[in-house]
Amino acid sequence: MAKEERMKGKLYEKELRKLQVELCHLQKWVTSKGLRVIVLFEGRDAAGKGGTIKALTEKVSPRVFRTVALPAPSDREKSQMFLQRYMQHFPAAGEIVIFDRSWYNRAGVEYVMGFCTPGEHERFLELCPQVEKYIVDGGIILIKLWLEAGMEEQDKRFAARIDDPLRQWKLSSMDVESYRRWYDYSRARDLMFKATDSKHAPWYVVRSEDKKRARLNCISHLLKTIPYKRLSHEKVKLPKRSDKGRYNDQATLRRMKFVAERY
Repeated sequence: MAKEERMKGKLYEKELRKLQVELCHLQKWVTSKGLRVIVLFEGRDAAGKGGTIKALTEKVSPRVFRTVALPAPSDREKSQMFLQRYMQHFPAAGEIVIFDRSWYNRAGVEYVMGFCTPGEHERFLELCPQVEKYIVDGGIILIKLWLEAGMEEQDKRFAARIDDPLRQWKLSSMDVESYRRWYDYSRARDLMFKATDSKHAPWYVVRSEDKKRARLNCISHLLKTIPYKRLSHEKVKLPKRSDKGRYNDQATLRRMKFVAERY
C-alpha cells in the first residue's frame, strides 16, 4: 500500500466539523426513534482508538453517546459469565454505547497473555457469533471497527509516549509486552476475524497510519451505517428576564473566596 501524505490539520478540522454536525443530527434521530446502537473499537495498542472516540463524542451529548472503557475484571467479575460485565452497559432506547475495547478482549489480550485457557478462547470464538446474532435480532445495531496501524507506525507512537510527559500514562507494562508480542497479536487478530466476521455482525478494518484520516473515515462509516434523517429543529427564543425579586447578585459574592486570576 503506497504511503499517502498526512492530512493537513486545517483540512481535517474543516471535514471533522461537517461530520460532527451530522452526528448531532444522528443523535436527534436516535433519541426520537428510540434506537439502540453499540459501536466496538478494537485494535492494537496505539492504533488510535482513544483519539477517534474523542473526535466522535466531543460535540454530542454524553447521555446519548456513552463511552465504556472497562478496567481489568475484579475477582467477582472473573467468576461471572464472561459477557456479563459488558452486557450491563448495553444501550437503552435512544442511546449509542461506544466500547473502547470490548468482549473481544478474550480474543486478543486475554488469549495472547494467557489470562484465559485455550479452551475458553476456543469456546468464545465459537459462541461469539451466536451471541451477536441474538444481540442484533433483539433490535440493537452492532458496529464493529478494527483500527490497524503498522509496525513502523506503532514504533513511532510508542516512542512518542516514552518522551512526552502528557502521554506517558498511556504506556503501561501490558502495552510494552504487547509491543514484544506483535506477531502473536497478529495471529490472534486473524483467528478472531475468521471466526467472528459474520453477515449479521461484520468487521470493518480502518487503516490508521494517519490518525486524522482514520477518525474521519470511522465517523463517516458510522453515519452511513445507521440510517437517519435530519429532523426539523425548532429555533429557541430566549424569554425576557423577569425583574421580579431583583437584587444585586454580584455584590453578594464579595465575601466569597475567589480563585487567583493568574491568567
